[in-house]
Amino acid sequence: MLDLLKPSMLLAAGTMLATGAFADTRELVINSNLSDPAPKQALADVVADFEAANPDVDVTVNTFDHEGYKTSIRNFLSADAPDLALWFAGNRMLPYVEAGLFEPVDDVWEENGLNDSLKSAASAMTIDGKKWGVPYTYYQWGVYYRKDLFEQAGAEVPTTWDEFLAAGEALKAAGITPITIGTKYLWTAAGVFDYLNLRTNGYEFHMDLTAGKVEWTDDRVRATMENFKQLVEAGFFLENHAAYSWQEALAPMVQGEAAMYVMGNFAVAPLKEAGLTDDNLGFFQFPAITEGVPLAEDAPTDTIHIAANAKNKDDAKAFLAFIASADQQTKMNATLGQLPVNSGASVNEEDPFLVAGFEMLSNAHGLAQFFDRDAPAEMAKAGMEGFQEFMVKPERLDAILERLEKVRQKVY
Repeated sequence: MLDLLKPSMLLAAGTMLATGAFADTRELVINSNLSDPAPKQALADVVADFEAANPDVDVTVNTFDHEGYKTSIRNFLSADAPDLALWFAGNRMLPYVEAGLFEPVDDVWEENGLNDSLKSAASAMTIDGKKWGVPYTYYQWGVYYRKDLFEQAGAEVPTTWDEFLAAGEALKAAGITPITIGTKYLWTAAGVFDYLNLRTNGYEFHMDLTAGKVEWTDDRVRATMENFKQLVEAGFFLENHAAYSWQEALAPMVQGEAAMYVMGNFAVAPLKEAGLTDDNLGFFQFPAITEGVPLAEDAPTDTIHIAANAKNKDDAKAFLAFIASADQQTKMNATLGQLPVNSGASVNEEDPFLVAGFEMLSNAHGLAQFFDRDAPAEMAKAGMEGFQEFMVKPERLDAILERLEKVRQKVY
């Protein structure tokens, strides 16, 4: 009985009550790579809302800088695992799935209707028939173009390959470079390759190629490169593109010298800062090439996963369901300035590029993660070097593909 306790015992009991030691509070630990101000705030807002809805859960977020996170993730998943870890979809999560460091979460998808609401990203979250996390944001790639230059040249917005080639020829005839690009840092050429391969051979083939399951000398890869060659030999790309960064290649488009850019949605802000507006800047989906091939997109997707060695998997699953919800994805992506994956979410209706991207990605057959995310680092580097070389010296195609095949055999 309490009246028989010593004063010191009463003091200790009161302290334990005051500090919540008797309360049923559970800790949920999240390791995050969102160190920049806006993304960090976006996650903090989700955490605050989750804690308000689950007062018996105390969430701890450990934030790493981007590069530090990349070098630390395997170690902390193995040795001192958090409950949840932020990462990326597709082949970027494959090593951690194969190492048994991520937990399958099919039950979270099934019990919360995510197979419908997150349908566009389902394939990017699936390995060996199982889901390994949930996506919370992505952004579109596609073709950004000058509406006024198209009108000036009498070019139509294309939906097929033949129409795309015709638009390019019309622009050239008007003295306008059809496609600006800066390949100094290589990855822009990979964006063009991704779309050509996705449209020529389809999503499944593209993912098999970047996973090392297809030879680079395969006739289907050659078919993609022949389509690439059409653009190069027709003179569609900006001259001396290897000397320009992606930002420097924006200038010809702003100045009215080039009409299109195969690029991610992050290009919109600098284009507008340089003077373009919604009146003269537009967006369209990269056109179809092979009839019957469903349209997949490049959409780098950020994800969150349960560590296989997590201590609190029940609350981790609850957090996954929470961050996957339409309301949270709407709120989070408003802060991020990107697109929610949940098809029931909403975007800023005053931003035509977000609206177009949201509709396109929500209806995509599949989502590739971009070449240097989908392929291992060594393969990605060799591939991007090869694409840039091909754009300058297309006659070297055979040697380039043979070199890439040797790298594939080494890497995988």
